[in-house]
Amino acid sequence: MTGVAILGAGAFGTALSITLGALGPVTLWARDHDQAARLRTDRRNDRHLPGAELPETVTITAEIADIDADTVLLAVPTQLLDAFLSAHGAAIDGRRLVLCCKGVHLASGLRPSALVARFCPSSPLAVLTGPSFAADIARGLPTALTLATTDDGADLQARLSTPTLRLYLSNDVIGAELGGALKNVVALAAGITIGAGLADSARAAVVTRGFAEMTRFAVAAGARAETLAGLSGLGDLILTCTSEKSRNFTAGLALGRGMGLPDGITIEGVATARAVSVGAQAAGVEMPLTDMVAAVVDGRITVDDAAAALMARPLKKET
Repeated sequence: MTGVAILGAGAFGTALSITLGALGPVTLWARDHDQAARLRTDRRNDRHLPGAELPETVTITAEIADIDADTVLLAVPTQLLDAFLSAHGAAIDGRRLVLCCKGVHLASGLRPSALVARFCPSSPLAVLTGPSFAADIARGLPTALTLATTDDGADLQARLSTPTLRLYLSNDVIGAELGGALKNVVALAAGITIGAGLADSARAAVVTRGFAEMTRFAVAAGARAETLAGLSGLGDLILTCTSEKSRNFTAGLALGRGMGLPDGITIEGVATARAVSVGAQAAGVEMPLTDMVAAVVDGRITVDDAAAALMARPLKKET
């Protein structure tokens, strides 16, 4: 059994299949037969990634039984991962699994790697994360990501790197996962700030204090602070807090403008804010910005009241 398969034909899964397909055969799994049939016929995924074409090296299937690869990239949204693994975990257990989803599972409060370990205990795990938009990867634009592994990942790093996709190796899976998850919460906060007309100075404060919260929470969970200062933390934070190509930032813009959350789009930062706010309180980790984002998305507080509450917090040293 050799080769690479990607499970999940959303924007990121499709983009990875395009860039990795330039190197050799790749199998792309779609969640249902209709989607797989459309992708096979059109060689495009205009719903998730308009304009990008799938190379002929990409084989598309809706059957897990067709996945004959020793390396499997999981590009299933975090909030759907539990159900996916419950249905298909046994079929992929023992393969090398690379998590490409970001967030914290709301129902369980677990990171994706912890969910995978429940259903696929024999699989070596890795996390692929960092500052990237699927459209940029699909177009072959230069992108650098973190590949965090639970074993010696040099061979995996070589296998998944391409001329336009540069991977930096790490052994801090917790830090890589939490960096990718928590930055979505801060991106929501940054979008809310701009959408509410609070301007760039306030956004800079939100991003900086948000990064402090990210680091504090991740270190308490067993991560290394330097991981958060890398691509999977700070790098991803910069990207998602400054671009309207970020779904979390644009969702925050809508909230700040009083428009509510957009329908039909996965906004991982929403569920992550809720899960992390609860988890941080249980662990005794102070995360005022995350708490306010959770309260705003749940409608428990207005944007104006959230901003006022944050500004009224007791004066303290910068940490």
